Amino acid sequence: MSTTRVIGPQTNPTRVFGREANQVIAQAKADALAQRTTTVGNVSFRTPFPSPEDWRDQLIYFLLVDRFNNPNASPRQLDPYLPYQGGSFEGIRQQVDYIRGLGSGAIWISPVLMNPQKFLDYYGGYATQDFLRIDPRFCTNPAQALAQPEVADQEFRRLVDEIHAKGMHVILDIVLNHAGDLFNYEGMRDAAPWKGDGPEYKIYWRDSNNNPQGTWTDIAQVPNLPRDAGVWPAELQRNDYFRRRGDVAGSPDVTKGDFSSLKELVTEYLKTDDGTYPVRDILIRAYQYLIAKFDIDGFRVDTLMYVERDFARSFANAMREFALSIGKKNFFTFGEVWMDDDETKIAAYVGRDTAYDDVGIIGADANLDFPLRRRIEGVCKGSMPPAELASHMDYRREVQKTVLSSHGDVGAYFVTFLENHDLSYRYAAGCQAEQVTLAISCLLTLQGVPCIYYGMEQGLNDSGTSRESVRECLWRNPDVFNQSPQHIYYQAIAQLTALRAGNPALRYGRQYFRQLTGNNVDFGYSSYLGGVLAYSRVLNDRELVVVGNTSQACSATVSVVVDRQINPPGQALTVLFSNLVLHGAAPATPPGAAYLAGGCSVVPVTIRPMELLVLG
Repeated sequence: MSTTRVIGPQTNPTRVFGREANQVIAQAKADALAQRTTTVGNVSFRTPFPSPEDWRDQLIYFLLVDRFNNPNASPRQLDPYLPYQGGSFEGIRQQVDYIRGLGSGAIWISPVLMNPQKFLDYYGGYATQDFLRIDPRFCTNPAQALAQPEVADQEFRRLVDEIHAKGMHVILDIVLNHAGDLFNYEGMRDAAPWKGDGPEYKIYWRDSNNNPQGTWTDIAQVPNLPRDAGVWPAELQRNDYFRRRGDVAGSPDVTKGDFSSLKELVTEYLKTDDGTYPVRDILIRAYQYLIAKFDIDGFRVDTLMYVERDFARSFANAMREFALSIGKKNFFTFGEVWMDDDETKIAAYVGRDTAYDDVGIIGADANLDFPLRRRIEGVCKGSMPPAELASHMDYRREVQKTVLSSHGDVGAYFVTFLENHDLSYRYAAGCQAEQVTLAISCLLTLQGVPCIYYGMEQGLNDSGTSRESVRECLWRNPDVFNQSPQHIYYQAIAQLTALRAGNPALRYGRQYFRQLTGNNVDFGYSSYLGGVLAYSRVLNDRELVVVGNTSQACSATVSVVVDRQINPPGQALTVLFSNLVLHGAAPATPPGAAYLAGGCSVVPVTIRPMELLVLG
């Protein structure tokens, strides 16, 4: 059983720069100085919880709170297009061991801050109404948690403590660009087309029932604003802190405009008298408060590319410095910069990019790796030649020269994944099981901090016309958790995570896509559909060679270029992993000894359809 303890003032703060919020932040600093501990069951650990030495050591598991596990009931409906399904903090807490069994060292949790309470389609959590309060709808007793905010605080902190007691870390999804649908546009209802010139739209702020009030045209003038109406903390209660010009879809600038009905904050608001950015300062302080009160280990920043680049970078730096002040030496921030091809725009938000003038500002630690996701899928499903992936990663290496200090560092700057909550289909939709384990094998052997989206390990394979298709209830099958560790995808992830843990080259090593030859004369990347993908991970004197056959029907025999110093002619490699063995196939054919061809050391490999081998 976990302990119940006080985690700060029991009255929920209404001001981010007020006495109660300041006390929470001061307490976190005092805990760090005093080397205090927390006990859950018979496990004691430091408070605040120390950061991992290197996030590349972690497998991240990403889940949506409402859709992961309802411990009390089957889902109200199987249809993912319907609203809240009852997943809760307690549901996650009860399955921490299930997640840890995958080899996961961190859980990325969808946003937990309070959203407008009467909107039924905000289960994702990305529509913040109160930046200081935990959403009661994710609690065991939502009505009680709404009436008593400290109940929600305690329940969420209990989950965080349980995760820490298992030796794992907590990454929280947060939003900087926008708040929820907090007001109505005059004559336009929830959303409005972009209005670039002239005065802003007239707006009507919403009450506790989410109804716009005709007299609430200026949030600062609303008397006795209820805590579940308008916007909080109180410092944000100014009309001019919100854009009020409509949808970003019509704006010439992606950093200016609402995110559909979600209202944009004016994060570039500058006070000319003292040169400060009040909206930025409020958001920075609110998220520092969140770290302090709940002992969070990292943030995934939603829609990072929609906020000003200088704010994105300064926010990450502010989180990093605050975390250091309370003893978290490696707080992790990674952002959503959704670019499938343009590596220069990704680099602009991450690390210290010396291609820009503001080199003194270090940006987010990492970015979600959208370019890699698209190419792994295309290559492993046979719709893209392996050369496309290899060439793009070579291009990335050139772009990242302004960011990285060494070739091996690049893995720390990308969170890699195969599916997420914003796509319209699961990776497993419409493909063979071997193609799924082939892709999982690539994900866990390529550079990056790997991330698994909840349900992939159980073979969820829905698809549709919107992102709701991939937001299913994992617990819709009442037996799913009893059966889960035996699922082939669960086992694939667990085995590859163990292989990754036992081989530092798979976590920190340099990455080289390897050329192939079939005749010992012509060398190159496979440029045809269903070709062979090959790459090496090299760390000091250790090289692991990964070879995957993306053909669904034909075996392949090729010779793969390897490092001549580490694997000279005559060197024999062994098979460390084959995905097909998980599917009941016979053990893989061992590679032949390295030999010299075209001045290169090469290793001959015979590989079955949809097989991936790790050789070392």
